[in-house]
Order: sequence, then C-alpha cells, then structure tokens
Amino acid sequence: MKHQNHSISQQDQLPKQCTEQRAWYMTAWRWHFYAGLYVVPFLIMLAVTGLMMMYAGSLDQIRLKDLLFVEPAGESVSVSQQFNAVQQAYPDATIKQYLMPKQPEDASRFAVVTAEGQGLFVTVNPYTAAVLGSLDRDNNLSAWAESIHGTLLMGDAGDRLIELAASFAVILIVSGAYLWWPRDHASQAGMFRVRLASGKRTFWRDLHANLGVVTAVFLLLFLLSGLSWSGVWGSKMVQAWNTFPTGVFGDVPLSDVKHAEMNHGNLKEVPWNLEQTAMPVSQPMSGSHAGHHEAPAQIQGTEIQKTGIQGKVNLDSVVAFAKQQGFTAFRVNLPKGELGSYSILQSTMGNDTTDATQDRTLHIDQYTGKVLADIKYSQYSPMAKAMAWGIALHEGDFGGWNKAVNTVLCLSFILISVSGVVMWWLRRPKGKVVLSAPPAPKNMALWKGATVVIAVLGVCFPLAGIAMVTVLLADRLVLTRVPTLARFFS
Repeated sequence: MKHQNHSISQQDQLPKQCTEQRAWYMTAWRWHFYAGLYVVPFLIMLAVTGLMMMYAGSLDQIRLKDLLFVEPAGESVSVSQQFNAVQQAYPDATIKQYLMPKQPEDASRFAVVTAEGQGLFVTVNPYTAAVLGSLDRDNNLSAWAESIHGTLLMGDAGDRLIELAASFAVILIVSGAYLWWPRDHASQAGMFRVRLASGKRTFWRDLHANLGVVTAVFLLLFLLSGLSWSGVWGSKMVQAWNTFPTGVFGDVPLSDVKHAEMNHGNLKEVPWNLEQTAMPVSQPMSGSHAGHHEAPAQIQGTEIQKTGIQGKVNLDSVVAFAKQQGFTAFRVNLPKGELGSYSILQSTMGNDTTDATQDRTLHIDQYTGKVLADIKYSQYSPMAKAMAWGIALHEGDFGGWNKAVNTVLCLSFILISVSGVVMWWLRRPKGKVVLSAPPAPKNMALWKGATVVIAVLGVCFPLAGIAMVTVLLADRLVLTRVPTLARFFS
C-alpha cells in the first residue's frame, strides 16, 4: 500500500515538472527572441565587415603591387636616405613612422600626415630610395570596414551600440544552448542533423539550432576578444585590470600621453594591455638621466635590457639597435615633440608578427639613446597573452588555413542570423502586423529566477544588464497594460 501511494505521488509530480520545464523553456525562448531581435543586424554587419577586413590586404597586394613590391637588389640604402627622399617628395608633411620591409621584395613604408591632416603611407624602394607613391590610410576598403566594424562610423555612440549587441549575443548563446539541449528521446532525434523532409519550419529550426551549437564556442571567442576593445566592458573593466604596470619602468618619468595615441584612429597598432599605460618621456637640454645603459639587471623582479644606443641618436641608429635587440619585423614611431621618445613596436596587434611571444615594445630617449622602457610578452598578464594570440587568430593572420576557418565561421554566423529571421517569418500569424514574440510564462516565480540571472549578467556586461532590466520592466509593466502594444508583441 505504501509502495502504491509512493508511485501515485510520483505520477502526480510529473505534470508539475513538465509544466515547470515548459515554463523555463518559454522564458529562455522569449529572451532568445528579444536578444536576437537586436543582435541579428549587428552580427551580420560584423561578419561582413570582418570578411572585408580579412581579405582587403590580399586585394591591395594585387591591386597596388607596383606601390608595395620591388625587385630585390642587394644591400638596401640607409633608412635616413629613404626618410630624406620622402621629406623631399612631401615637404609640407610630417613623417610619423617607419615600417621596416618584412620580406626582401617589400617596399619600405613611411606614415606621414600632410599639412591638411590627411594620413598617408608613402612607399619607398629600400634599394634605391626612390619614392614609389602613396596610399591613403583612411580612404580604403580595410580602413572603411574597420571603422564600421568598430564604431558604425558613429564614434563612441556606435561603440556602445556594438558593445550592447555583443553582450546580448552572449545571452543568445546561453539561451540558445538551453533551447537546443535535448530533453527526451524525441528531441534527441534532431541532434546534429537537419531533417529535410519534415517541413520548412523543422528544416530551418534544425539548421539554426545545430549550426549555432557547433559554432557557439568560436562565436563566444570572437565576441569576448571584440568586447575587450569596447568602451565600457573593455576599457573600464577588463583592459584596465590588465594594463602594464608602469612601476617596472623604474625611475623613468612618464607623461600624460597614453600608448593608445600611437594608434591610427580605429586601426590598432599598440598591444592591447599597453593602450592605457602612460608613455615615458625624453628630457631635453642636458638629456635624460633616466633610463639605462649598463649591463642587464633586475628591477622590481622584471628583467629589462639596460643597454642603449652608443653615439648619435637618429633613425638609422634606432633601426640598427632594434635589429641588434632581435627585432625582426617592426615599426619605429618618431619622437613627438621635445618630450617624445623613439618607440619600436613589434606585435601581433600591428600585424608585424604572428608569433605573440615576439611581442615587444621598446622606448628610447631621443637625446641620449638610453632605453626608457622595454616591454616583453613574458611580462604580459594571462589575459593580455590571450589577447596577443587571439587577435591574430581573430584577424586570420596565421595563413591560408586561418583565413579559411574564419571565412566559414563568418558565413555560418550570417546563415544563423538569416535562418533566425526565416523561422520568425514562418511562425508569424499570417495577415497580421505583429512582432509575434514567444508568449511569456504565467509562472511569476520564474521571473524571480530570471532576475538573478539578469543581475549576474548585468555585473559581467553592464550595458546588457541595463538593457535587460529595461526589457523586463517593459514586458511586465507596459506591454501587459497597453492593449495595442500587447497585441503587436503577441
């Protein structure tokens, strides 16, 4: 008798468990729908502009080969001769940077800013110092795609909109995984396969769900690496805690100028963890007494190279010193003003190298040639190391296989977005102008649980948390009380 009562009690609990499970499913579906409503156009934009950025360089190499490549001819002339040739060809321009050729057939590049403020890359034959021509740094396919990808051409406002979309995309991934997860033998039949003969809605649902699950981890990595550049989650939370500690510079004086100012607009050249770090300064007149020119030593637990440039400090000696230090593909930023220093950069962020362990930033006093700061990969935080490798993968810098994988992923993200729109179109009521959001569960206890989830995600992703609270309040307080809005969203 007791065993029979126990069985009846279990049977009574089954409908309740099924009801709660269904309610949770509908809650996840509703949040998935709301997040997707905002994310879809941004995800398509990011995938398309990402593809443009990845292949723009290859297209430029074909289209502009006469400006970018030369015939190798023995020893190259001095960098100062090339510098002077650029200065003569563009007498009113200011030369900001020298980019060393990576291969014998590559032209040298000098980044200049004209009197009108236009940014150019002037290319030079390193074997003859002949100026080949110039490239507009801002008016090209790659720079245009980069600006849209990062800010929608809207500055900080665009950055916040994209950050919100990326944060909501994390919610999409979590809720989508919950919706996909099989709960019984019937639903397991649709795992990792697309049913072609079960109707349009089933086909698009299987395609959307299974493709989303397969690519979810990759999408999350893309999103987190992108969010690390964002204005709120990135610069205020993550990047700020991974900034290179200036204390290991020793007694070197620092300016109010940050490393980020060495970037060219939206084009990132400075390693991620250095952007918010202050720049060391040269000291004019008698020269700087800071910096180091003795043998290597330990300062605050970090080994730094204390050797400096012997003799006259100019672009030739700085380039020669960089090669002596083991730099292989690098760029040299010229001093800006009396307090500026020569800055030698080699990083995955600047596409100088694909080996993140070779990341290195070196600052040299423009008067004495002393090393003011020597920042190496080994000194990066774990997050900064992950970013150094991740950004190269993100941009497809590891060769053909990397570009192929990223291309497949970007096309998959576009297809996932399009299939989501198709699913909505097929399930919407015919002949009615409604949004057709999934119905809200009647169990208010579930919304209390959802509030906890919102709080956690809100701490991790502040903009998404604010938006989720807004949506939740609108859903529970406005839509239920305004019949016209309720009918549109129903």
